[in-house]
This record gives sequence, C-alpha cells and structure tokens, in this order.
Amino acid sequence: MTDADVTGAAMTISDFAYQALPMRVRFGAGSVGSLRDELELLGLRRVLVLCSPGQRHIGESVASALGEYSVGLRAEAVVHVPVRVADSAGAAAVTSGADGCVTVGGGSAIGLGKAVALRHGMPVVAVPTTYAGSEMTSVWGLTANGRKETGRDPKVLPRSVIYDPELTVGLPVGVSVTSGINAIAHAVEALYAPDATPISSLMAEEGVRALAEALPVIVADGADVDGRRQALYGGWLCGAALGATTMSLHHSLCHVLGGTLNLPHSGTHSVVLPYVLAFNEAHAPTASAALSRALGVASSPADRLWHLARELGAPTSLAELGMDPRDIDRIVLEVTERPYGNPHPFTQDSLRDLVSAAWSGKWPLCSLAPRPSPAPDSDSRRRLPQ
Repeated sequence: MTDADVTGAAMTISDFAYQALPMRVRFGAGSVGSLRDELELLGLRRVLVLCSPGQRHIGESVASALGEYSVGLRAEAVVHVPVRVADSAGAAAVTSGADGCVTVGGGSAIGLGKAVALRHGMPVVAVPTTYAGSEMTSVWGLTANGRKETGRDPKVLPRSVIYDPELTVGLPVGVSVTSGINAIAHAVEALYAPDATPISSLMAEEGVRALAEALPVIVADGADVDGRRQALYGGWLCGAALGATTMSLHHSLCHVLGGTLNLPHSGTHSVVLPYVLAFNEAHAPTASAALSRALGVASSPADRLWHLARELGAPTSLAELGMDPRDIDRIVLEVTERPYGNPHPFTQDSLRDLVSAAWSGKWPLCSLAPRPSPAPDSDSRRRLPQ
C-alpha cells in the first residue's frame, strides 16, 4: 500500500503483505525481574551481558541478578558499532562459552548485540533503557574507516524484549528527548515507505502520538514513571513500524552523517527529521495527514516537529552537533552514491540545500517547502541538561 491509495480523509484498503516479526515482549514496571524466566523460555543458560560504559551500573545489576546464567559483562558498546568493538565482544562471547547475549541500554548496546548475532549466530535478549526502538528491527549497522554499512538479517532480531519503564527513569532528560525524536523519525519513514501497510501505519501513528504526549511530561519531571511508560510504549511502536517497512532518505542521511563524521546518533536524527519531512510532505499526503493527527496540528507536521524540538530543548542544527560546513558536499556525495528510495526524488543540488538548512538550523519550510507565514525566532528556546 502506498500514499496514493488514500483519497481525501477516507482510507481505501488495497492488497498488502505484512510479516509479523517473531519476537516476544514483556512490558511493565519491574519486568526486568522476569529476565531469568525469559532466558529459560528461550533455552539460554550462559549469556554475556552487553552495555555501554555509561550503563555499566545497570549492566552489573542485571548480570548479578542472573547469577549463574551470566558468563560476564562487557561494558564497551559505543555509538555506530565500530567493527573493532564488535570483534572484541564477539571474541569474548565465544571464549566464555556464551549461548546468547543480553543487551542492556540504547541503540549502541542493542547494535552491539546484533553484531554478535550477525557474526556468531547467538540469540539476543534486549532490555532497552532508551526510546529509539532499534530492538524492534532486524536492521544492523557496523562502522569501519569512517563508513557505516547497514543491512537487514532476521538472525539479529532480538528473540525477546523486556520493556521496564523504571529502567528509563535515570535516563537524562536531554537524552530522553533526542531518543524519543529518533523513534518518531522511524515512524515518519514507516508512514511513507513504499511497503507501508495499514498495520504498520497504525503502529507508526500511535507511536508518534504517544511520544509527542510523553516527552513534554518527561521534560517537566524526569521521574514521572507514567510519562516514561508512555514514551517506552511509543518507542516500541515506532521501532516495530520501521521493522516492518523499508527506510528512506532520512535514515540514509543520518547513517552517513553518523558513520562518516561520528555525529551523535539520536541528536542527528532529531536535527535532520523536520528538514527531510519538509522536503517530502507534499509528496506524501497520507503520511502527512497521519502525522498531523498524531501531533494534533492542522497544517505542516514538519513545522510542528521543528518547533517541538525547540520546546523540548533538543539540538536543532548540525552545526550545534559539531559538523563542519566544509563537510556538506562530502555528505551529499556519499548519500547520492548510496541512495535509498524516497517519496520526493532528490538531486545533489536539492540534497545540498536540505543539508545546508539542517546545518544552519533555519526554519525548514522557508528553504525547502515555502509557506506564506514567516519563520519564528529560531533562538527563542530553552536548553536542557544532556
């Protein structure tokens, strides 16, 4: 089903194929306590716990609670999954006699577990502590020599995912915000994907709605468990929508920016999303309508997402993330050399305009999809601790 299948406000359901992903989910406060039971259901008896250095305290707690089911902890996961780190974790898993991995943390830890699964066939159980939703996809990524390669393989999909909102209460507010917007980006691309279905689109729209409501609650009170629960629910749905569809220009661009320039993963997604959506929304009216419903606006969802990032204190330009403007042409060339499908065909010139606008943080509708209303003051926003 494509964007053209819908006319006006009514949806016409055409033929489609939907592949449900084979995984088990446990969701709820305190559900991490069921991790050992989950391993037993999967027949796993010796697991290696993987996390990032910043999540070591949670990783140690999980490894300790697993007792004899744990063969150790590797707190070495980093963003974009460098090949050398994947090699190290894989070697540790093989040497320790592990029969699987438990990943504790965000996309870095889950990505590392996927790399081990890809290379050694070890099943993964994911315990997410952010909202990005990568645990719901069979997408893997590995970075070497400044180039990030991605792919899909069913064997990297976690066999089980445990969503415990209590584990995300300690996530810094700034990271929570960029992680949540990263998840929204997954849903946006799922909505206008060429293989979108009514099922994936329902998940995507509901995921965006849940996150758009939850993130301001978390900003107001990072210890609000109900807000954390809703954000985790939204992240799950957005990730599941992406897992059921193919990626487009937004993810292609973010993968190149991250792998080539080592920009922060979720921050890059937060910055780039409104610019790519502004470029695409006139060519994806059904997706735009769904996003407008989810975000509670009557007009451009790209405009709303641009303002939302500012309201929440997220980074709002690639310059803010440390990108040198001299790298714009390099990024444009790499993206056009490895193009993904996209609702609005792009050229090097149009992509250069998009990246340049994202670098500066200027109002996306002004440069990419002109509207008669003026741009607001881009500096009138509140900053949050990272």
